[in-house]
Amino acid sequence: MKLEIKKIGNSTGIILPKELLARIGFAQGDSVFVTETADGGIKISPRDPEFERGMEIARKAMRKYKTALRELAK
Repeated sequence: MKLEIKKIGNSTGIILPKELLARIGFAQGDSVFVTETADGGIKISPRDPEFERGMEIARKAMRKYKTALRELAK
């Protein structure tokens, strides 16, 4: 799909067709995160990849120290 970068007020943007937004699950007003890929492209995601990595580290730590955390919670 080829899209054009356009002037929108005092900004510049890309207008995504509503069919594409519906297909990828985005809606007007949603926050998105843009990440540059190694091949020079971009990835647009509804989640912050840095936050997701941090959460995975936290989940691993909680699994590893489950007993200690349960005791501390008492």
